[in-house]
Amino acid sequence: MRTVAVLHRFFIYLQCSLIGSLVDSSPLSSATHLVSITSSVGKQVVLPCRWKPRLGDMVPTACHIQWTTVADTVFEQWGSRKWQMEDFKGRVEVPEEKLRSGDCSLIIQDVQIGDAGRYESFMVVDGVRSTKTKVFLQGVKLSVFDHKSHRSQAPGEDLVLDLHTSHSVRVIFQDRNSSESSDLWMRGDENSPRLEKHPLKEQLTIKNLRRSDEGTYKVLDERGLAVSTVQLSVEDSSTALKVHQSMEKEITTDDAAKSSCSALLILSCLVMSFKFTNVL
Repeated sequence: MRTVAVLHRFFIYLQCSLIGSLVDSSPLSSATHLVSITSSVGKQVVLPCRWKPRLGDMVPTACHIQWTTVADTVFEQWGSRKWQMEDFKGRVEVPEEKLRSGDCSLIIQDVQIGDAGRYESFMVVDGVRSTKTKVFLQGVKLSVFDHKSHRSQAPGEDLVLDLHTSHSVRVIFQDRNSSESSDLWMRGDENSPRLEKHPLKEQLTIKNLRRSDEGTYKVLDERGLAVSTVQLSVEDSSTALKVHQSMEKEITTDDAAKSSCSALLILSCLVMSFKFTNVL
């Protein structure tokens, strides 16, 4: 029984070693051919890829390209047949005319925060005995960032919030003197006298700003992830004018002081020169 137990433990160890070696040799665990791409929400991004450096002059009869993440297949194209993952529906493509010439780059439209991660591309080619073989082409690390900005406007002006993408579904507001946020707008809400969604553009306008509108505005997507953050200050334009006038006054006073010092220095030099002449 003891011998059987030892053999059983050895068999488990051997299995773990084999699995570990397979994981270490897989493209997902290797940094080879890894390219880093950075984008902000709502933009178009291109994940670069070329298959000729890996396949040489061998042109497949029908290019079969795959783009995957660690967990899922994002996009697959075989000849005229295409498949897109549900989260990327209508947002991803590999232009067929470029694919034949060797460019298998994946174009992602309207990129989202949730799109961030590692992507890998493969070309599926014919192997021995009519089998299919996946040839690793390119690894790409995609980083996606939200928009951040500070705005200063006067009471009575309009604040235009960019939603950046049709996937923005909610805007929350946090008063500068509060730690809690409240819903300001949800996609599908009707316009109000002070809040208006542009009929065509992804923009939300808050009309006739008040002091109470000062605070932080966050645009969120379907997953509750931040698309943008805007910190708003509401100040009278006269305040800015006073600051400007004060700065000008300080500059004028400083210049006058410098001129006075220069005049005194010149006068001192003349007196010293006169005394020196009398001595001679």
